[in-house]
Formats: sequence, C-alpha cells, structure tokens
Amino acid sequence: MDSVPYRQSALFRAMTEEEIADCVSALSAQTRHYGKGSVILHAGDSTSRLGIVLSGSVTIESNDIWGNRTVLNHVDSGGCFAETYALLPGSVLLVDVVANEDCRILSLDVGGLLQMPAESAWHRKFVGNLLLVTSHKNLSLSGRSFHTAPKTIRGRILSYLNAVSLQKHSAAFDIPFDRQQLADYLNVERTALSKELGKMRADGLIRCRKNHFTLL
Repeated sequence: MDSVPYRQSALFRAMTEEEIADCVSALSAQTRHYGKGSVILHAGDSTSRLGIVLSGSVTIESNDIWGNRTVLNHVDSGGCFAETYALLPGSVLLVDVVANEDCRILSLDVGGLLQMPAESAWHRKFVGNLLLVTSHKNLSLSGRSFHTAPKTIRGRILSYLNAVSLQKHSAAFDIPFDRQQLADYLNVERTALSKELGKMRADGLIRCRKNHFTLL
C-alpha cells in the first residue's frame, strides 16, 4: 500500500512507517473507489469498519423517508468517519455516508480494537489518536448546534461563517459546501438561503462567489 496518504490522517499521527504497516495489516485494511453520489454507508446498517478518506471527500447526511436531507458534516481527504459506530458492536447507523465527489476510501476493521492486547507501539498510538479524532468530531457536531440555534437565516449564516473565519484565521476563505449542502447543513431552504446571501452582499456584510467568502 502507498503510505503517503496515511500521514494525512490524524489517526496515524506520530506513527512510523513500520507501525502504520503493522496497524493496517492487523486491522484488515481495504481500499475501495466510489463515484460521486455513491452511498458508502447506509442508515440502518451496522459496521465494524471505520473509513479514512484517501482522496476526494464525503458528506455525513441524515435522510428521512419523506425525502428531507440534513448535512451534518463534511469529511475531506485525510479525515475519517463511522469510527464511533465501528467501535460499538451492533450499533445501527443513523446517518448516510455519501461520496461528495469521486473518492478513494481506506477502511479498517476496529470492531475488536479495544479488546486487543495493548502491547504494540502502533496499538497505543492508534487508540490515542482515535480518542483525539473522536473528541474533535464531538466539537464539530456541537458547533453545528450553535449554527442552527439562531431563529433567523442571517443569524445562522453569520454564525457559521464567523466560525470558519476563526478556524482559518482569515476573513477570506473557502467553505466545503455548495449552496444546497450549505442550506441542508444550516437546516434552511436553498432559495431562502440564496436570497439572504444576496441581502447580506447588498448590506456590505460579505462578498461571495460560489464557495469563496470574504467577511467585510
């Protein structure tokens, strides 16, 4: 396997090439390609495998039987998904994992990870990294609750853009969502979102083109 993409994932932070090789071997690594729009994991399924995005990106979505979609998270290259479900045997996914573009996914079977002897260096480092990744995910999900808390569409947009600006340390930045995905993430209608963005431009609050924003 090509080990270069692994270094981009926080799951392999501070691990040597030998430790990474031992880790992916012990966890029965598999690599698959998915076309844009493909569902990688379905709500209602169970899995013992977490996924690492080697190339492309995926979205974590809640899709109900009435056709309503809520985008909960976006995972770029180097990021991972389904780690919590994989560590809890028998737990049922409440979300879909969808390829946001053509992507390549490495999956690792971590269902029995916590029962493995913690004697090897790779195991100790991997479990520690997994704890950090899970903690960051919890922060990200709690952040979304802040963005959807305001009652107005403008309030939700400003909350999200302000958070991204702080994370990027810049007033000009790209967001990972297109307009429909941003609307789904903020839990608003796309037409209402576009209309409010137009008003915010007219009011001199922002400049935006596609997914690039500048806060004024």
